[in-house]
Amino acid sequence: MRPLGVVVGYRAEARCLLGRDLRVLCSGVDPERARAAARHLCDEGVAGLVSFGLAGGLAAALAPGDLLLPDGGEIATEAAWRDRLAATLERAGLGTHDAPIAGSEIIVATGDAKRALAAQTEAVAVDMESHGVAEVAARSGLPFLIVRAVADCSDQAIPRVARGAIDARGDIRHLVLLGRLIGRPWEIGPLIALGRSSSRGLATLSRVAALAPDLGFV
Repeated sequence: MRPLGVVVGYRAEARCLLGRDLRVLCSGVDPERARAAARHLCDEGVAGLVSFGLAGGLAAALAPGDLLLPDGGEIATEAAWRDRLAATLERAGLGTHDAPIAGSEIIVATGDAKRALAAQTEAVAVDMESHGVAEVAARSGLPFLIVRAVADCSDQAIPRVARGAIDARGDIRHLVLLGRLIGRPWEIGPLIALGRSSSRGLATLSRVAALAPDLGFV
């Protein structure tokens, strides 16, 4: 049986899937590298594509750790596959949201930017990989799914020190981050808050992998 191909943005997301029978590639939180990773997976003959990881919250009703399995909107997903995974997770007590998610070519870092994107797209969250992976899946005729957990609240800004702090392999550039904090020490608090909220999202993603090792794909 052909494996399922999964594109993630950084290593912490990939670690949620360790031990699963999946082909996982990390794009380093970059839309073009996400597209390239998806194309590589298609060349390897995967049976379907998944965009898996964290997403920035755009809706006030969402909290860090909430799980998004979008069905529809600007980024189309495979409805039957989505419904199958949602049913599996909800039977185990993990609720899901099917509202649309937006794709962005740049980091949506501030509350004002989040509000503007929400008004423009009516999406409840945003990430930088899903739209590119969806494009590749559509061109290749492969089923596509988005599995995303909210990493931050709609009014929670991404500190400047954290922007671009993930390298092309998806690893955190710790020395770069430390150097930036020396120059902007007032962002230590917001950075810690972002780390805590992101950890809630990663915990949800790990739970998804534990409850549905095949991510609902049949």
